Parts: sequence; structure tokens; C-alpha cells
Amino acid sequence: MERKAMRLLSLNSEEKKAQAEEKRLARMMKTLKAIHSVSSAESMEPEDLARQRAAQDILGRLAAPMVGMRWEPFDLDGMKAAWVRPEWGHDPSQIILYCHGGGYTSGNLGYSRPLASKLSHVSGWETLCFEYRLAPEHPYPAAVEDAVRVWDHLMHQGYGARDVTVAGDSAGGNLALVLLHRLKAEGRQLPKRLVLLSPWTDMTASGESYVQRAQLDPTITMEYIQAVRTAYGGGTDLEDPMLSPLFGNFEGFPPTLIQVGSNELLYSDSERLRDRMRSAGVLCRMEEWKEMWHVFQMLPIKKAGEAMEHVGRFLLH
Repeated sequence: MERKAMRLLSLNSEEKKAQAEEKRLARMMKTLKAIHSVSSAESMEPEDLARQRAAQDILGRLAAPMVGMRWEPFDLDGMKAAWVRPEWGHDPSQIILYCHGGGYTSGNLGYSRPLASKLSHVSGWETLCFEYRLAPEHPYPAAVEDAVRVWDHLMHQGYGARDVTVAGDSAGGNLALVLLHRLKAEGRQLPKRLVLLSPWTDMTASGESYVQRAQLDPTITMEYIQAVRTAYGGGTDLEDPMLSPLFGNFEGFPPTLIQVGSNELLYSDSERLRDRMRSAGVLCRMEEWKEMWHVFQMLPIKKAGEAMEHVGRFLLH
């Protein structure tokens, strides 16, 4: 009887936890929709851009950085950058270069802080994040040039390419892939590993998910995609791998982890990237997280924590 009672208590406890998580998810969904409704996402007018960028700041503050991390901002030849350093003993020889998302039109160090901190927490490594120039004020190739400049800074600091893991979310995933395409084209060494969270890989929006999942993702719309790709890409061919890295050559790319939510508008971008990488002989794993949305890893929810633990295992094994 005691064992049966204990099992019942355990089941009740698990049910309560599941119910609490469902309520938390519902609140986060409501918050996300509120944040993304503060301005016309498809508008690139200065006032609307200012609101969008402020909304990204708010989103960044929703998830506080992990306890036990030092946040060290600095000026990198006129570019704002910051190190996240674990306060406990760690291996300083391995680092993560993190590229933030935001559609190439928004995002800053504040927006970078939650995911950069989580990456350092699960790996025990230091993470470098940076504020690349944003469109429409600074269209392509400004962000790519800035990413290369940060990469060169790391090399000049004495790190080797094999000491660096490149990570990025959304447009930052796009930038991470483009950075590797650029390094490869220049005959330079590529980083040790690649971590992509909900990467934007196809600016042509030719994947099936752009139609199939249009009503499921609370964070991103086709109108938004059209607006930011025009602001960033201008008149450049959208099939150019420097805008849509999905269409590039992946031979020689490092082992890659892709995480994507099942409810994402950009789901096809991850799925097709996985297939192209594997066809090129790249060790690539894609994780699909059920009922999750675009860059869910940023938020303080259970599945986000579990997803980041998977990132840690990928980096450390």
C-alpha cells in the first residue's frame, strides 16, 4: 500500500510539474506575441525599426544570464563586443564565437546576452559576442565583413581555428554559415564545430514550411522575412550563398548541430541544410523539438534548458 501511495504521489507531482510548464509556455507565447506586436514587423521606417530593436532588448532581458558568469564588454576597433566568462575553473583554450539573430535589422549585445551565457554555462567555455552593423543602414556585406573582422581578431589573439566553435541563432545562424563559406573561399581553416539554432539559411523562402507552418510560429511571419531580406540583401541575388548559405558548397565543413522547433516557419531551412550537409559528407545532426517555435532556446522554459544541455554534450564529446 505504501508503494502504491508513493507512486500516486509521484504521478501527482509530475502532473503538477507538467501543468505548471504548460502554463509557463502559454505565458511565454502571450509575451512573445505582445513583444512582436509593438511595431509593424515589415516596416523598415526609422520609428518602426527603433521599436523593433527596443523589443529585441526586452526579449533579451526576459532570460537573465546564467548565475556564475562574468559579462565583460569591450571595444573592438569601434565595434561593441563582449566576453562571457565562467567564474569557475574552466578551459580558456576553447571558445565560442556567437552570432546573434534579429533578421540583420535588429539585435545587439543585450539580445546576445541570454544565449551567449547559456552557451558558456553548458560548455564551460568563454563566449565572444559582437554587434555587427545592421540593415537597412548597413546592408550586405557589412555584417559579413564585421564577422570576418571578429574572426581575425581571435586569430590575432593567438587562438587557432580549431580552438573556436561558431554558433548562431536565426539570422546569426545565417551569418555563421556565411562566415564559414567566406573562410573556405579564402582557403582559410574552418572552426572546430558549428552550432545552429533555428538558422535562416534560405532567403528565397522556397521551403514547404513557409506555407505549412505559417500559422504556428508566434515569433516570425512571411511579411517579416520579405522585409528584412530586402533591407539587408538589396539587389543581390537571393540565391547567392552569401545571402542564402543553403545553396553553398559544404565540403570540408566541421561537425554541425542544428536545433529547430517543429512549429517554425523556417523549419525547411534546417531540414534542407541537414540534407545538403550530409550529402557533402559533413557530420550533421538535426534535432527537432516538438511544439517549439523560432529560437525557443533563449527563453526560461524547460525544453530550452534541455536543448542547451544537448548543445553542451555536442560540444564536449
